[in-house]
Amino acid sequence: MKDILVIGAGAAGIMAALTAAEQGAVVRLFEKNNIVGKKMGITGKGRCNLTNACSMNEFISHTPGHGKFLYSAYEQFNNQDLLKKLNDWGLATKVERGGRVFPQSDSAIEVRKLLYRKLCDAGVQLHLEEPVKSVCFQGDAVVIQTPSGMYEGESCIITTGGLSYPVTGSTGDGYKFARGLGHTVTELKPSIIPFVTKETWPHGLSGLSLRNVEGSLWKHGKKMAAYFGEMLFTHFGVSGPIILRLSSDVAHKKKCIFPMQLRINLKPALTREQLDARIQRDFQKYIRKEAENAMKDLLPQRLIPIVLEQAGIDEKSLVNQISKEQRHDLVDTLQALALTITGTRPIEEAIVTAGGISVKEVNPKTMESKVCPHVYFAGEVLDIDAFTGGYNLQAAFSTGYAAGMAAAGKEDRT
Repeated sequence: MKDILVIGAGAAGIMAALTAAEQGAVVRLFEKNNIVGKKMGITGKGRCNLTNACSMNEFISHTPGHGKFLYSAYEQFNNQDLLKKLNDWGLATKVERGGRVFPQSDSAIEVRKLLYRKLCDAGVQLHLEEPVKSVCFQGDAVVIQTPSGMYEGESCIITTGGLSYPVTGSTGDGYKFARGLGHTVTELKPSIIPFVTKETWPHGLSGLSLRNVEGSLWKHGKKMAAYFGEMLFTHFGVSGPIILRLSSDVAHKKKCIFPMQLRINLKPALTREQLDARIQRDFQKYIRKEAENAMKDLLPQRLIPIVLEQAGIDEKSLVNQISKEQRHDLVDTLQALALTITGTRPIEEAIVTAGGISVKEVNPKTMESKVCPHVYFAGEVLDIDAFTGGYNLQAAFSTGYAAGMAAAGKEDRT
C-alpha cells in the first residue's frame, strides 16, 4: 500500500489525492487554508468555471503556456471524464457561452463541499490549516515538515499553485520546494491580468463596458495581437475578456517590454468607407445639433467626449461646421482609439501565473520529476497556463489525476 503526501488542496491537489486514494493508497493532504478548493471559488466570477466543452485540440490551442505538454494528461483524464465523475457524484452542470461549463447551481461553495465530502469518503487524511515548510529526502523516504511535525511518505505530489491571488494560499511555496530539490523554475509573470494605462481618461469611464469591439496591441508600429469581444474601463486602465487575453500574449512574448500601444476599434464590423457613410447619415439626422449630441446613436454617451477630443473636434461644434477632413479623422479615431499601456496590475491580481517548474524536467505522462524520483507536480505550479474559459482548471484536474495514478503505482512510468 503506497503512502503518499499531497501538498496543496486546490483543484490539482484534490484530484491527485482522490485518485491515489481510490487506487488504494494511504493519502495525506496538506493545506494552509481552513477549507479545500479556495481558489476554485473565484473562477467564473464566483460561479466556478469547472472546464470547457471544447475538444482536446482546442484545449491545447487555448493553452499558450506549453499546451502540448498536456496531451498525455488529457488522454488519461479529459473534460468528459471530469464531468462524468462530477455528475455521478450528484453535481448537475450546464454549458454556457464559449463552451464554459458551470455547476447548475452557479455555486462554487457547492463544488467545494462536494469535493470535501468525496475526500472524506475516500479516506484521505486532511491536514487543514497546516502549511508545509519544507520538502526533502531521508534515504528513500520523502519527508515534509509542518508546524505540527514531520511526515514521511513514499511519494510526494506538489500542487501548491502559482503566485496569483495569495489570499487563496497561492504564495509560491511550490517553487521554493522545487528549487530545493534541484528543479528549474522559469521566469514568473502575471497572465490574464488587466492593463494599467498612462492616460487618465479611462478612470473617468470606470465601469463602462464595450461589446463587439476589437483590441490590438502595437509595439514599434507592429501589431502584436488582436482580439474581438468585450472590454471594460477601470479606475486604473482597462480590463475585460479581450484585454485579459492580450495580457496572456504579452506574458508569452520573450522580448515584450512596456510601454506599448493599445488600439481599440469601436466599430470593427464596418469598413472605413461604411463607417464614414454611417457618420454622415447621423450628422444629417442631427444637422442642427452639436457634435456631442450628434453621436449618441453611435457611442455610449460617456465615451463621446473622449473620441471627439482624440479626433481633434470640439464637442460643442455644430455638425454642419465639421469638415470632411475632420470627419475622416473621426473615422480613424473610432477605429483606432489609442491608449498607452505602461504595465499590468501586480502579479498577485493575475488570474494565473505564467512560468513555473520547467516542464522539460517533468514526465508528461506521469507528472513525475525527472530530477527527483517519487516527487510529482501538478496544476499551476508547473510552467503551464491557458486562457480563461475553464482551460486552466481542467489542466489542474487532468495533471492531478495523472500524478495521483502514477504515485499510486497504477501508471506505466515509461
